[in-house]
Amino acid sequence: MDISTIVLIIIALNGLVTYKGLNDFSFFNKYCFDISRINAGEKHRFFTSGFLHADWMHFMFNMLTLYFFADIIIFTSGVLYFVLIYLVSLVVGNVLTYQFFKNQPNYRAVGASGAIMGVLYASILLNPDMSLYLFFIPIPIPAYAFAVGYLLYSIYGMKKNNDGIGHTAHIGGAIAGLVLILLKYPVLLKAEYKLIAILLIPVFILVGMYKNKRIR
Repeated sequence: MDISTIVLIIIALNGLVTYKGLNDFSFFNKYCFDISRINAGEKHRFFTSGFLHADWMHFMFNMLTLYFFADIIIFTSGVLYFVLIYLVSLVVGNVLTYQFFKNQPNYRAVGASGAIMGVLYASILLNPDMSLYLFFIPIPIPAYAFAVGYLLYSIYGMKKNNDGIGHTAHIGGAIAGLVLILLKYPVLLKAEYKLIAILLIPVFILVGMYKNKRIR
């Protein structure tokens, strides 16, 4: 499978920043998502934290997902719209994270997962019949099932809040990717309304848990 130049650039950039962050504690602290520092005015962290990762497994999972799904958007909508989805999903994911944790000054997290989930959700709408193989499951898994399952796991991660990964950003990024692809192809709203409803299940669950104060 060929890989687009822009995807290689994004993977390389994430890799370089992650390498620097994992080997330079002061660098990591300067650019990670840190509520106390954001509240002090360091808004750049909404963007920079999306290029850091908690460890190399975290990095590999995100970049493999990007590798498998990015070109669907690029071939359908062009490089610029792909970059728009990636960056907007990254920032929206972190903005949602801030809304959940802005009163918890000790909250810190990193990860490109908001951007990755935006790309994943957008690509699934463009190719609803996609499937993929997971290492531990020898049969193809529908991509939408993988996406929904991962967001449900993200809600669990939000509740635990003990691994340094920005799970809340996954939800915000997924919503951003979904909205951006529907804005470009509004016909999908009617053609794939059932799929959209399935993809939004974790969002509805999160809203219900938040209203019932089961997650903060």
